[in-house]
Amino acid sequence: MKTQITVLTILLSSLAYSQDIHFSQFKMSPLTLNPALAGVDHDLQAIINYKDQWRGVSTPYKTLGASIDSRFKFKRFENGFWALGLNFFNDRAGAAKMGTSQINLTGAYHHRVAKYQTLGLALQVGYAQRSINYSELQWGDQYDPNTGYNPDIPTAEANLISSFTYGDAGGGIIWTLNNTSGLLRVEDNHDFKANLGFGVFHAKQKYSFYQNSSEKLYPKYVMHGDAIISVPNFHNLALMPGAVVLSQGPAREFFVGTMFRYKLSQASKYTGIKKDAAVYLGGYCRIRDAMIVSFMLEYSSYTLGISYDYNASKLSKASIGRGGIELSLRYCASKLFQKPALQTEPNQ
Repeated sequence: MKTQITVLTILLSSLAYSQDIHFSQFKMSPLTLNPALAGVDHDLQAIINYKDQWRGVSTPYKTLGASIDSRFKFKRFENGFWALGLNFFNDRAGAAKMGTSQINLTGAYHHRVAKYQTLGLALQVGYAQRSINYSELQWGDQYDPNTGYNPDIPTAEANLISSFTYGDAGGGIIWTLNNTSGLLRVEDNHDFKANLGFGVFHAKQKYSFYQNSSEKLYPKYVMHGDAIISVPNFHNLALMPGAVVLSQGPAREFFVGTMFRYKLSQASKYTGIKKDAAVYLGGYCRIRDAMIVSFMLEYSSYTLGISYDYNASKLSKASIGRGGIELSLRYCASKLFQKPALQTEPNQ
């Protein structure tokens, strides 16, 4: 079925503002949050993300993402470590399949500035393609007041292209405090970890489906912070508060919330027979947009995340609160170095 003008308006508004994709489980998509997160949490981690939204309003918007990042330790850099990251995402919006496909390569260096603390810098470069299927669109000047929509009526829209490509670049900085061994553990009730970072995405460049347009992609700025805090007197419980502020042109987003993490079992220290297991439950509020309920299950090196966005914006009358489901799967490995970077005392 052809799209309606209201849906077309939403699509073109998204295009005009050029707002990026985003995942509600932002900690499970680190390289789209801040390039400097490469190598911060684990010696190695690989993640797959999938988001399905607006199914209750129009043709669903679908986003698939994947990333991998790893630390590298060199003798010449005993007071820090390097990290590399690679991520990819593909987004398809609405019946016209307005899409973005992008791949990014990230390089980062994290310098140890104090016991358990590092300061990291990163640079990210990428290549992207935007595309759209015009055959599924109806234009306002193709409507006859007497008979309704008529595809035989010529449209004044001209100089349109169905796809274009562009190079991309970004970077970030992050401060990390981590007194754990690299995994998000709740051991002996004394663990504490915190991140505070700032990321920048996109240099200004041509970004339009109109050949003669001067429209450019707005830079995106991201400030974020999160922590894992063991709860005194509750040996298996930890709080995981977090907040994210995003700004891109006229668009603004603000996430705030927390997860509760309960340790089900502790891994065997020597035999490795018994594995780590934990459950997470909590949620976030995306101000003036959505309430997000999130659940995660962790076993050994794997973590499965499920969340749902309940729409609370002005569109809620049409969506009846239905937003979208999001899934993520992570594999991580730590202690690949003989001397984990975040555990060693700074050289004197």
